[in-house]
Amino acid sequence: HCNFEFDLCGWKQDENDDFDWHLRTSSTAKLGTGPATDHTLQEPSGHYIFIKSSFFQLPGQKARISSPVLSRKNKSCKVCEGVVVAGMIIFYYHMYGAHIGSLIIYMRTTLKHEKTLLNLTGNQGNYWQRKALTLSGDGDEDFQVVFEGIAGEGPKDGIALDDLTFSREC
Repeated sequence: HCNFEFDLCGWKQDENDDFDWHLRTSSTAKLGTGPATDHTLQEPSGHYIFIKSSFFQLPGQKARISSPVLSRKNKSCKVCEGVVVAGMIIFYYHMYGAHIGSLIIYMRTTLKHEKTLLNLTGNQGNYWQRKALTLSGDGDEDFQVVFEGIAGEGPKDGIALDDLTFSREC
């Protein structure tokens, strides 16, 4: 579980992207960008990670952050005798603005095979929303979950993530 109150909890910025996710609070945000509070504490002083479109990013540029490597060797996290036993990732997101970009979540194996789990584009509302995604897949390659934010066209529009939690199966 990561609530971003102290650090990134082992989540890593990708080196082959265009810019980074930033740890921040609503109290340090400029008015009109991002959520009014974090999800965990429901306070302006609570932390979350955030990307925003700005003059420094061109529309379409990407920021990626990756989970620690999860092992398919865990018997509860791989396909057994044709039956998929899957873990889950549960998280909260905030995507608000007229020119918001996209949030893509995918699984990336150690051999760089990718499977898209979710693709959200555009304004999703000015509130935190919960999402639970199944981490199923073939084979027994270890993998990571990757959150990719894609910059939109509005300088005040951004994407925030908080309370990223893996189920006990993985």
